[in-house]
Amino acid sequence: MIPYGWQDINQQDIDEVVAVLRSDWLTQGPKVPEFEQAVAMYCSAKYAVAVNSATSALHIACLALGLSEGDYLWTSPNTFIASANCALYCGASVDFVDIDPRTYNMSVAALEEKLISAEKQGKLPKVVVPVHFAGQSCEMATIKKLGGKYGFSILEDASHAIGGKYRDEPIGNCRFSDITVFSFHPVKIITTGEGGMALTNNSELAQRMARLRTHGITRDADLMTEEPHGPWYYQQIELGFNYRITDIQAALGVSQLQRLDEFILRRHEIAERYNAAFEHLQLIRPWQHSDCFSAYHLYVVRLQSQINKLRLNVFNQLRASEIGVNIHYIPIHTQPFYRKLGFKVTDFPEAEGYYQEAISLPMYPTLSANQQTQVIETLQAILS
Repeated sequence: MIPYGWQDINQQDIDEVVAVLRSDWLTQGPKVPEFEQAVAMYCSAKYAVAVNSATSALHIACLALGLSEGDYLWTSPNTFIASANCALYCGASVDFVDIDPRTYNMSVAALEEKLISAEKQGKLPKVVVPVHFAGQSCEMATIKKLGGKYGFSILEDASHAIGGKYRDEPIGNCRFSDITVFSFHPVKIITTGEGGMALTNNSELAQRMARLRTHGITRDADLMTEEPHGPWYYQQIELGFNYRITDIQAALGVSQLQRLDEFILRRHEIAERYNAAFEHLQLIRPWQHSDCFSAYHLYVVRLQSQINKLRLNVFNQLRASEIGVNIHYIPIHTQPFYRKLGFKVTDFPEAEGYYQEAISLPMYPTLSANQQTQVIETLQAILS
């Protein structure tokens, strides 16, 4: 089976992990700050906080931004559920902004319209989470401008997007946001097995997220309620979590990061070949905004004819041909849990229409030319 995504682990990655296994540190050692500093430098951000998943990063980012009961977080319905669940973890409420029909990212027009209405109702969001779907940045300059006007914080969910660029600058530099989150799950651009990271240019946000990932504990005497009893002393000053990443994982991340640009180049080569092969097929290829350089975590096509019937048929035939296509994403607001919160089908028609037509094709650096040919020829045969 050709999977839709797959990690690329080489001998250097293995050697770096083995070196940590033979060292004095397996967790909370020197590799974690090394990984944080390397990613921050790559992205041109000041601070980075590595954690055990992007979900954990979203959670502590929301807490650091002060999200709590009575607040609203808005995000895209076209994303994984973690982008919304992070608000509920904080006791806040969730709402969604429909997507742009070309990029499948949060629509800035829909966002502005919803903000105008929410201001009249006294229900403006405290945090907005734009999701860089498939590796392409949202229109962050416009979102930043709206944030200044309506007073919300911006948390970029860039789980798909490390290595991508917006206006020729790296995604993750937080020029247009308070915090940016990356994922290092095996199907993402680079991997630490499981893992995530939050980047920011705000020292107070960075320090609080670092505390929250380790039970809310500090060893900083300036933050304590009394003089330290000795060099061993620490205090828990707020409720935190065990969201730490290990040195083993960080070592893999440091090694993977060295090939990030190579991975992105290969993903673009695969996308360009798909684009050329599908030019005359009855489908919509991924559209790229002129401000964006996508990390191409996903390559999604939309099938327009007969919608559900065709998509299901194509999906089943591709799977039967040992091509592990997938669907990204089932709109969050249509999930049973979110329907219980009051959302319903028809609330966000662009996201729902996209979902009815979308198929994610195999996209990862080690996808061979022969494997891609198999994907292309199989899809061409099915649609012809």
